[in-house]
Amino acid sequence: MPGPIQSIERAAAVLRLLARGSGRLGIGDIAGALGLAKPTAHGIVRTLQGVGFVVQDPASGKYQLGPALLQLDRSYLDTNELRSMAINWADALAARTGESVRIGAPVDGEVVVVHHVFRPDNSEQALELGELLPPHATALGKILLAFDTDVAATVRAGEPAPLTYRTLVDRVALGRALAEVRHAGWACDIEEFRLGEAGIAAPIRAHGGLAVGAIGITGAVDRLCDAQSRPRRTLIGQVLDAARAISRDLGAGH
Repeated sequence: MPGPIQSIERAAAVLRLLARGSGRLGIGDIAGALGLAKPTAHGIVRTLQGVGFVVQDPASGKYQLGPALLQLDRSYLDTNELRSMAINWADALAARTGESVRIGAPVDGEVVVVHHVFRPDNSEQALELGELLPPHATALGKILLAFDTDVAATVRAGEPAPLTYRTLVDRVALGRALAEVRHAGWACDIEEFRLGEAGIAAPIRAHGGLAVGAIGITGAVDRLCDAQSRPRRTLIGQVLDAARAISRDLGAGH
């Protein structure tokens, strides 16, 4: 069995140290208290600062616990923040693909549309903001089902509903499909939610690679899929590019 990871143990020790007493310590204080070299202590603190677990007081230069720790028992990323960070990329994706764009986020184990950009063809369309999506039958939902444990637990607790004749309701088949989503990094649905409609989606990630949402396009099957009923590679690439751009803005990979 693999042993403990020293860097994680040290980071936890720094957090416990900052939780004591006045809660404001300099690098020298932290290094001395934990028996670390100053460069090692500084590297740990800067990493914790990068994810919001530690903040630096600008006046004294000392460090204290950050607000992100207080959010660990709540939603990792406020849906309004996600929307504001993604809105320009969503508009650009709609313009490039000519399709409707939706951003979904996990809320209390459900998949909720937090932003919707209409298909840019001036056709009559209904705003889907706030709509709950079936996780097992939509591309956005499959992304969050594959990467969000709360959404997965909610689906496991119920019975996936057959919305069309193509909806995946068999748990073994759905499990295989989600494994493919995790491997490929994108998801699709072809007439699984609504007949004649298809979707392509990719995960939006924040610090550490945590999936905090998904962005995707929806449209007619004949526009999103090729003659073999497979999602068009060009569209997959455009969705992935948008998801990666938003993820970079949210600090994924930093």
